[in-house]
Amino acid sequence: MNRSENPTADEGPTADQNWTIDDRCTNCDVARQLAPDLIIERNRTSELIRQPRDEAERQQLLAAAHACPTRSIRQGNGRLDPATDPFPLTLDDGVLLLGHNSRRNAGANSYLCRRPGGWVMIDTPRFSEGLAARYEALGPVTDILLTHRDHAVHGRAYADRLGARLWIHEGDLEYAPDADQVLRGIEPVEISPGLVAHPFPGHTLGSVLYVADERYCFSGDSLYWSRTTRDIEVQEAVTWYSMEEQSASLDRSLGVLRFEWLLPGHGDKRRMPAEEADRRLRALAVRARALRTEPVDFAAVRW
Repeated sequence: MNRSENPTADEGPTADQNWTIDDRCTNCDVARQLAPDLIIERNRTSELIRQPRDEAERQQLLAAAHACPTRSIRQGNGRLDPATDPFPLTLDDGVLLLGHNSRRNAGANSYLCRRPGGWVMIDTPRFSEGLAARYEALGPVTDILLTHRDHAVHGRAYADRLGARLWIHEGDLEYAPDADQVLRGIEPVEISPGLVAHPFPGHTLGSVLYVADERYCFSGDSLYWSRTTRDIEVQEAVTWYSMEEQSASLDRSLGVLRFEWLLPGHGDKRRMPAEEADRRLRALAVRARALRTEPVDFAAVRW
């Protein structure tokens, strides 16, 4: 079954009016992040509300299609043309969005961040030799930084292929027991000059934020920008470990966690002045103190 908007009769058929989203969609939200004016959430799934009107919108749908973990987004009935793959996408000088989200990693976003000694990868896309070769061509990838357990599946494969060190927190070590570096405790740790790991238990016991140069915060599933509330939020509806611990992590971060870019695994990305980010985190910490751990409910996430 396909869900799409068909062109009206007076418009006539064109090459750009045969986009569809099929019913394999897992509602991971990545397509709505990349094509927000074309794809919405309806009935707990992504729905295409109209066809692209220009080349810019067509490029948005191509990005969504190449990122979609279930390959549910298609132009016509054929396979995606590799020549139309826009990834990695440059978000800022030295930060790339990798796309090719993996269903085995809950459809999460992943990134490359340039460091003085090479690149670090934060979480991973699906693994393939072609993608690994693409990243290798950019320069050495020295470290694979896992934010938490359900983004860990392809970590070892990428670390071995790229000759990188694999990092995870001890709280989620059972999901990457062959990690090369294990973060411990709850205190921030500078793992290389300017790159700080902030343990952030809550979403999972071993959740970690990675902050580069007090500019880029790779937040995994601990923090995200919500299109619904227009604010930084926690995903209390999908807190696997403890909302109370997530609140405590937020409280510990106040005055310590500084960034200008919020780059999550799920939910929208957002750039803002560091002072605004600090103000929003403080307000979120107050809201989070009233939240309690409840059964997981994906439908309640405020994307």
